[in-house]
Amino acid sequence: MAGRNAGTELELGWISKVYVNRPAVVRHAEQIKKWKTLKGNWQAAWLLKAVTCMDLTTLSGDDTPSNVQRLCFKAKHPIREDLLKALDMHDKGITVGAVCVYPARVSDAVNTLKAARCNIPVASVAAGFPSGQTPLETKLAEIRLAVEYGAREIDIVISRSLVLTGQWEDLYEEIRLCRAACGEAHMKTILATGELGSLANVYKASMIAMMAGSDFIKTSTGKEVENATFPVGIVMMRAIKEYYWQTGYKVGFKPAGGIRTAKDAITWLMLVKEELGVEWLTPELFRLGASSLLGDIEQQIFYHVTGSYALQHELAMA
Repeated sequence: MAGRNAGTELELGWISKVYVNRPAVVRHAEQIKKWKTLKGNWQAAWLLKAVTCMDLTTLSGDDTPSNVQRLCFKAKHPIREDLLKALDMHDKGITVGAVCVYPARVSDAVNTLKAARCNIPVASVAAGFPSGQTPLETKLAEIRLAVEYGAREIDIVISRSLVLTGQWEDLYEEIRLCRAACGEAHMKTILATGELGSLANVYKASMIAMMAGSDFIKTSTGKEVENATFPVGIVMMRAIKEYYWQTGYKVGFKPAGGIRTAKDAITWLMLVKEELGVEWLTPELFRLGASSLLGDIEQQIFYHVTGSYALQHELAMA
């Protein structure tokens, strides 16, 4: 079976007896932190792969049309042209995976990218981001507006209280209705894992979100105290694998929040390769949520090409 995740009927049997061996997961996560750092051309290749899977993001209260326009320019030209030429990658069409903004800034991003003749999708957070503490009707209206403004991807956030109180039917229905409101736009479901209480709840929420038709499951809003961590990533990817075995649908994975360094990005890529396989290492199935990550990646590529680190004015800011 191939294609977009169509979801399934609610199957509570899939989560009724879930047990997560937390010490084993934590041990595995500690081993991941000790993985050797890639060097040379291998490092550059993995970093460019990370760029293509990045959701370049601005989610600030002071976002304006002009800083969204700058972000879109950087999305189209994430790495300096001369650096790409030195790597013989200047003609490979390297851009980020998407530009992610608030609903009110979607039109700015869509118009800027259209004027630049660039097909990078615009993603919008919605559904009461980041807290999820808004009525369902409001969440659905916000999703529909973002789609109407031109967003091709919607990052929704779940109501954490439904997980904490075990209201799985209500959670399923909420996510299913959000998916319907998205229409043709792909939906990434943010679990806000740092607020779910346990790794078992992370697994259960992941499965419910996929049953309800999510195209991606995402760790965090980036606004929680605890965001993307390796134990959470391992559990979510194991859920994705189980769902694939059960249904044949491949659901994407997006860690977000606190991913700031080139080393972090490579480690997440390697973890996805280990847990899900190389077929998940594409923008269609893997994204990195990031606002400051791209700067460090470009700095590391600059060092790889020139042998020295760039001065502040030598790399364009997003």
